[in-house]
Amino acid sequence: MNTTNNTILITGGGSGIGLEIAKALSPANKIIIVGRNKEKLDAAAKGLENVFTIQADITNENDINRLYEEVKTTFGGLNILINNAGNAYVYNIANDGDAYSKAVAEFTTNYFAPIRLSEKFLPLLKQQNEAAIVNVSSIVGFVPGANLPTYSDSKAALHSHTKLLRYELAKDTNVKVFELMPPLVATDFSAEIGGKENGIPASDVANDLVKALQEDIYEIRVGNTGLLYDNFFAATEGAFATFNN
Repeated sequence: MNTTNNTILITGGGSGIGLEIAKALSPANKIIIVGRNKEKLDAAAKGLENVFTIQADITNENDINRLYEEVKTTFGGLNILINNAGNAYVYNIANDGDAYSKAVAEFTTNYFAPIRLSEKFLPLLKQQNEAAIVNVSSIVGFVPGANLPTYSDSKAALHSHTKLLRYELAKDTNVKVFELMPPLVATDFSAEIGGKENGIPASDVANDLVKALQEDIYEIRVGNTGLLYDNFFAATEGAFATFNN
């Protein structure tokens, strides 16, 4: 798809992968970065061309409604929605306790919020000649991480949802659905699990996304995610097609 002259909304756009995506796409597009912390958003946007900020909590229905109205009124529409914001707890599911509360918080941000945002913005996306939804999942959506148990669950659920959303929207709309699947990335978000020392640069993830958008590669398996998929999961594509025919 075309990666210029779009209006693009990125949740969790104030840091990490979201900010690197904004940097990669901002010179030729209008970028809206969304997050809960206004000061963090303003600092991220400073010095970047064509980057605008909207403070909103994507787990709050009223904030999502306000976000939708502001995008519609101020920007006149939307071409690409990037569901990037995430929430994770590092813990041992057998020994640390409170797994239920942690899972609720993670699923609210990582799974339910992308569903609500996609559903809310689909009418605007469908008005465009070309549009896209990008859901950011993770390598742990394929193989769960022992230190990220319910985060892994939420990303596996998002992966499943994304495949079905792509399948249904491809039938009679112009909305393409992409899934960005990073491995461990060197961001503040992953610092507790060694991301700063062992993760790949967030800019690499952003660059892979831009290339995939241009080439209509719908499942973007960055770095080790691609190696894992090719070795163990490639046959699932045939299973999906067979099951849904």
